[in-house]
Amino acid sequence: MSKSKSTAPKNFLRSYGPMIILIVSVLNQLDLNYLNLNFSFNFAYIFIFYWSLKKPEHLPFGFIFICGIFNDVVTSFPIGLSSLNYLLICVVATYIRNITLRPIFINDWLFFLVTILLVNSINFLVLEIVMNIDINFNVYITNLGFTFLFYPAFYGLFKSLIKFLY
Repeated sequence: MSKSKSTAPKNFLRSYGPMIILIVSVLNQLDLNYLNLNFSFNFAYIFIFYWSLKKPEHLPFGFIFICGIFNDVVTSFPIGLSSLNYLLICVVATYIRNITLRPIFINDWLFFLVTILLVNSINFLVLEIVMNIDINFNVYITNLGFTFLFYPAFYGLFKSLIKFLY
C-alpha cells in the first residue's frame, strides 16, 4: 500500500511534469535584462527540442501550439508566431529522432543550433519585414548564443530527470 502512495506523485510527474514545466516557462519568460546584464536565453526552445527529441509522447503538439499562443500574448508577438516556431522545433526534433540510428549528444547540440537559427530567422522575417517591427539584433544574437550555450547544461539536467522518473 505504501508503494502505491509513493509512486502516485511520480506517476503524476511522469504524465504532467513536462507540460507543467513548459507552461510555467512560457508564462514566466525567464530573462535577466532588467539587471542591465544583456543576458537572456530561450528556455522554451531548449525544453521543447529536448522533450520532442527524447520523450515526445509526454509533450503533445496541440499543447505546444497552445503554449505558443500563451507566449505570444505574454510577449506581445503576433498571435501564432511562437506556435509556428515551437511546432517547427518539434518537426525538426522529430525528423532528427527518426533519422538517427545512434543518438550522440554533439549531433543533437549542432542540430539544435541549426534549428534555433532557422526559428530566429523566421522570427526576424515575420517581425521585421512582414509586421514592420524594429528588432534589436544584439538582443537576438545574445539570446541565440546563450540558448545554444545553455543547451548542454539543460540536456544533462533533463537526462537526469528522465532517469529519475522512468
